[in-house]
Amino acid sequence: MARNDGSNAVKRLRKEKRELVKVFSVSLAVALAITTFVRPTLVKGQSMEPTLEENDYLIVGSESLLGTPPKFGDLVVFNSKVVSKEGHSKLLKRVVGLPGDTIEIKEGTVYRNGVPLKEEYIKEETTPGNVEKFTVGENSVFVMGDNRAHSLDSRNKDLGTIDYEDIIGTVKFRLFPLNKIGRVT
Repeated sequence: MARNDGSNAVKRLRKEKRELVKVFSVSLAVALAITTFVRPTLVKGQSMEPTLEENDYLIVGSESLLGTPPKFGDLVVFNSKVVSKEGHSKLLKRVVGLPGDTIEIKEGTVYRNGVPLKEEYIKEETTPGNVEKFTVGENSVFVMGDNRAHSLDSRNKDLGTIDYEDIIGTVKFRLFPLNKIGRVT
């Protein structure tokens, strides 16, 4: 009898070990998937006001890893070769031009494919600066901050259009502040 109890205990221990390995493996896979395809981001600076404010906590989906290009109006986080006033090389801006679109800024108005944009989301009524008509290149986007007077964006020749390969992902959700939790558009 004692021998049988010992054998059962060993079997039970092996089964518990296998279950523990399964739980650990699944947990690791879920954690890797989340950190690969979802990135938390904290807003720094005022370039996206009034849509986003300093210290808003965002969830960014990494569609770029799946080969999904951004759409017009998406808020994207990207790696930049130009450092912002706040010292950040990762920037967050709104997509206002897609590959093949013609963009022009004149007399305070942004034109996309010859049509003036209706931009209820911008902080000011007009967009400072002029950009001569040009066509956005293949696999790149033209981006601008919603606070046009205080934004390092594609209007700056040093930054220019953003290549798809530099895009980290698109903003999906705001987690903080709690009174503004939800989708961001």
